[in-house]
Amino acid sequence: MGKFIPKPLAKAARAIKDKLEQTTVRQWILAVLIFIGLFGILSINISPTGYKLEVGEVARQDIRVPRDMENRAQTERERQAAAARAEAEAKADPNFYIVNHATVVAAEEKLDEIFSIIAEARAQQAQAEENGEIDQSPFKPVDVQRQIAQKVEIALPVQVVDQLLAADELAYNTFVQESRRVIMEQMQQRIAQADLNNVMDRIRVLIAQSEISAQLQDAAYAVAAQIIEPNLALDQQAVEQRRLEAMEEVGPVYVKAGEIIISDGTVVEPEHVQMLKDLGLYREGIDYWSLLGLLGLVSLLLAIFGVALYKSRPEIIQSESRLAFVGSVLILVTLITKILSLIPWLPIMHLTPIALAGMLVTMLLDYRTGFLTVTFLAVVSGITFQSLPLVVQGFSGGLIAILSVSKVSQRGELMRAGFIVGASNVLVMITFGLLLRDSELLIHSYLGFLNGVICSVSTIGSLPYFESIFSITSAIRLLELTNPNHPLLKRLLMETPGTYHHSIIVGNLAEAAADAVGADGLLARVGATYHDIGKVKRPMFFVENQLGNDNPHDKIAPSLSTLIVMAHVKDGLELAREYKLPEVVAAFIAEHHGTDLVKFFYHRAQEHNGETVEEKDFRYPGPKPQTKETAIVSLADAVEAAVRSLSKPTPGKIEGLVRKIIRERLDDGQLDESDLTFQDLNKIADAFSKVLIGIFHGRIEYPEKITREDILGRKNGGKGRA
Repeated sequence: MGKFIPKPLAKAARAIKDKLEQTTVRQWILAVLIFIGLFGILSINISPTGYKLEVGEVARQDIRVPRDMENRAQTERERQAAAARAEAEAKADPNFYIVNHATVVAAEEKLDEIFSIIAEARAQQAQAEENGEIDQSPFKPVDVQRQIAQKVEIALPVQVVDQLLAADELAYNTFVQESRRVIMEQMQQRIAQADLNNVMDRIRVLIAQSEISAQLQDAAYAVAAQIIEPNLALDQQAVEQRRLEAMEEVGPVYVKAGEIIISDGTVVEPEHVQMLKDLGLYREGIDYWSLLGLLGLVSLLLAIFGVALYKSRPEIIQSESRLAFVGSVLILVTLITKILSLIPWLPIMHLTPIALAGMLVTMLLDYRTGFLTVTFLAVVSGITFQSLPLVVQGFSGGLIAILSVSKVSQRGELMRAGFIVGASNVLVMITFGLLLRDSELLIHSYLGFLNGVICSVSTIGSLPYFESIFSITSAIRLLELTNPNHPLLKRLLMETPGTYHHSIIVGNLAEAAADAVGADGLLARVGATYHDIGKVKRPMFFVENQLGNDNPHDKIAPSLSTLIVMAHVKDGLELAREYKLPEVVAAFIAEHHGTDLVKFFYHRAQEHNGETVEEKDFRYPGPKPQTKETAIVSLADAVEAAVRSLSKPTPGKIEGLVRKIIRERLDDGQLDESDLTFQDLNKIADAFSKVLIGIFHGRIEYPEKITREDILGRKNGGKGRA
C-alpha cells in the first residue's frame, strides 16, 4: 500500500519522523504533556459544575452542600456588620477622640484678634484724650463690640468692652496675659461637649485665683465663655484599626456537608440563587477569564521550573526518562492535592504529600532537582487550597525530607525521615495556629505528623516501581546489589573465586578514585563488582580462576582464545538481563574494556602468522567508556591485573606502572568519550597508587620452620638457648 501514498505526504511523514527522533523535539513533547496534565488537573474547579436555577422555577431535587464550604459572601457580610458596630461603638467612646489642634489654634487666633481690636481702640481713645477730643472718638464701646462681632464673630457684652476700654494700662495688660494663659491652658486639654459646663466652672475658679483685678474678672470670664468650645475630634486611624480588628474577630462562616440549601419542590427565591453563588455552586458557564489566568500561571511556573532545572541540572533535561520521571511526580502529587481539595473536610489539606515528591526526586536524581520540585508543588498547593500555612508546611516539610534522605543507605531509614518531616509539619501548624489564633490548626496538627509517615511509607512502596518504569537506579538499589547473598554474586564467588576477588579489589580502587574526582563512588564500586560477571560462563579460560591447572589457551589458536575472552562481555550482558540488573550497572559490563586490544593473544598470533594478522580482529567491540564511572572502572580493571603480576611490588614500581597504564589507555583513545580531564587522571593515579600500595605492601619473610626452642628463647630474651 505504501506505493499508493502520495510523494508529498510520504515526504512530510518522513520529516515528522526525523523530527521526533531528535532529542529536543521529544523533550518539547514531554514538556507539553506535563503542561497539559497540570493544567487539566488544576482547571477542574473552573469547569462548569453546579446548578443552573432561575428565580420562580420549582427545584426538582434536594440540593445539598457537597462538602464543608465557606460561605464567603456571608462571611464578608458578617465582617462588614461587625465593622459597622465597632465604628458606632468607637464614635460613642470618648477614648477614640483626640484634641483637635486646629480648634486650639483657631481659638488662639480669635483671642489675639479680640485683644488686638481692643488694644487699637484703647490707643485711639488715649490719643483723643490727649487732644481733648474724647467725645469725637470713633472707638466707642458699641463700635468696638460691632467690630469684634464682624471680624471674630463673637458677641461680647457692651459693658465688658466698656470695662476693658476704661481699665488702666497695668490692669489691662495683666488682664490680657492672665486671661490668655487660663484660656489657652484649658483649650489644650480635652474638652468634650458634655464637659463644657465643668470646664467653665474651672475657668471661673482659675480667674479668681489669677492676678486679674476684681473689676475685670467678669470680663475675663465673658471672653473665655466666647472662646472656649469642645476641641475633640474623632481619631480616624484608631477607628479604622478597631474596624479591622472587629472584622478579624469574625471567623469564616461554614456550611456543613450534606446541609440542604433548596428542598425538592421548593420555589426558587432570589436568596436561594444568592446562596448557590456564595458557595460557588451556581453554574453560569465556563469562566474563561479564570482559565486564561490559570493558563498563564501554570505556564509561568513551568517556565521558571524548566529554566532553573536547565541551569542546575541540564543532564536531566537531556534525558527523556529522567524528565518524564520529574513530570510524572509533579502530575501525581498535583492530582493527589486536587483530590484532597474535593473531600468535604478542610483540614485534610494538611495531608498534601509534597514531602513524597522531595523524597522520590532526591533519591532517584539529586537534592537540587528535589528542591525545585518541592518549591513548585508548594506553590501549587497554595493555589489549590488558598492557604499560606499549607505553603509553608509543604515547603519546609519537603526541604527537610530532601535533607533527611540525601544520605539514606537503607529503606528503613526512610521511616526515620518520615518522622522528622512529621515533626516539622506539626511545628509549622502549631506556630501558625498560635500566630493566627486558629484553633483548627492546633486541633488538627496531628495530621502533619501523619503526613510525614504516609510520605515515607509511600516512598518505600513506590520507589521500586519508579526505578523500573523510568530506568533510574537509587542508592538503596545499588547498596542492595552489593549484598553477597545476591544470586549473581553468589555464583561469582562460588564458580569464579579469583574473578570475585579481582572484582572486589577493582571496586575498592574505583570507589576511591571516583570520590577523588567527584564522581559517584557507590555506583563505581557496584559497577566494578559486576563488570566481569560474564566470566562465570567459562571460568577456566581466565587465569585468575585456573589455580595451578593447565591453561586451556595453550591448546587452541590465539584467534579462538581472543573470541572466548572477549565473549565474557556478551555473556555478562546476557546475565545482566537475566538477573534484571539496572542498565546503569550493565553499562560497566559493556564498556569496561572499550575497544581495547587483547595484546597477549594479538602478539601470539603475530608470532604464528606474521603480517597476516589484523589488529581489529583482536579488539573488543566496545563501546568506549561513556561516563566518568565506567572509565574509572576500566582503568582500575587494567591496573589491578597489571600490578598483581609484579614479582616484587614496591611503591615506586606500583605508581610507575599505574601511570603507564593510564597513559596507554589515554593514547589509545579509550577515554575520549568520557568526561575525564587530565587533572582527573592525575587524581585517579594518586588514588589507585595509594590503595594498591596498601594492598601489595611488603611483608616480613618468615622462616620455613620455627622451632619451639626458638619461640621460648625469644620469650626469655635468648636465655633458653643452649
